[in-house]
Amino acid sequence: MGMILKHPSDRGGSRSKPFERLAENASRFTSSATFFGICLILVAAAVTLHVIGLPITWLVFVGEAMSAVTLLMVALLKNSELRAERAVQRKLDAIAAALLEGQEGGGPGEAHQKLRSAISRVEGF
Repeated sequence: MGMILKHPSDRGGSRSKPFERLAENASRFTSSATFFGICLILVAAAVTLHVIGLPITWLVFVGEAMSAVTLLMVALLKNSELRAERAVQRKLDAIAAALLEGQEGGGPGEAHQKLRSAISRVEGF
């Protein structure tokens, strides 16, 4: 139960879990022009169904399907957002620690190594 309350980036391990990979892929897909086009087609289809006067059961089905997809996307995108937010915060903390370490005149130390590690996760150093 405690695992649920942890921030997604604090759930352990450097290997991404299947849900995290799904959330990242969903985030990339939903920010694409392809996804926007699909959404546009779905909205046009819903409007068309209203205009041609299909039975209410079809209209309810389309509305419920769109609501379900929206709910799933919110969950996936929120997970991706929280992990990105935490990664940025870790990098900012590492930068601040490295700056402080540099001002204290001790040369590169532990904070410098943490900063290099944070940068290498992103750029593949």
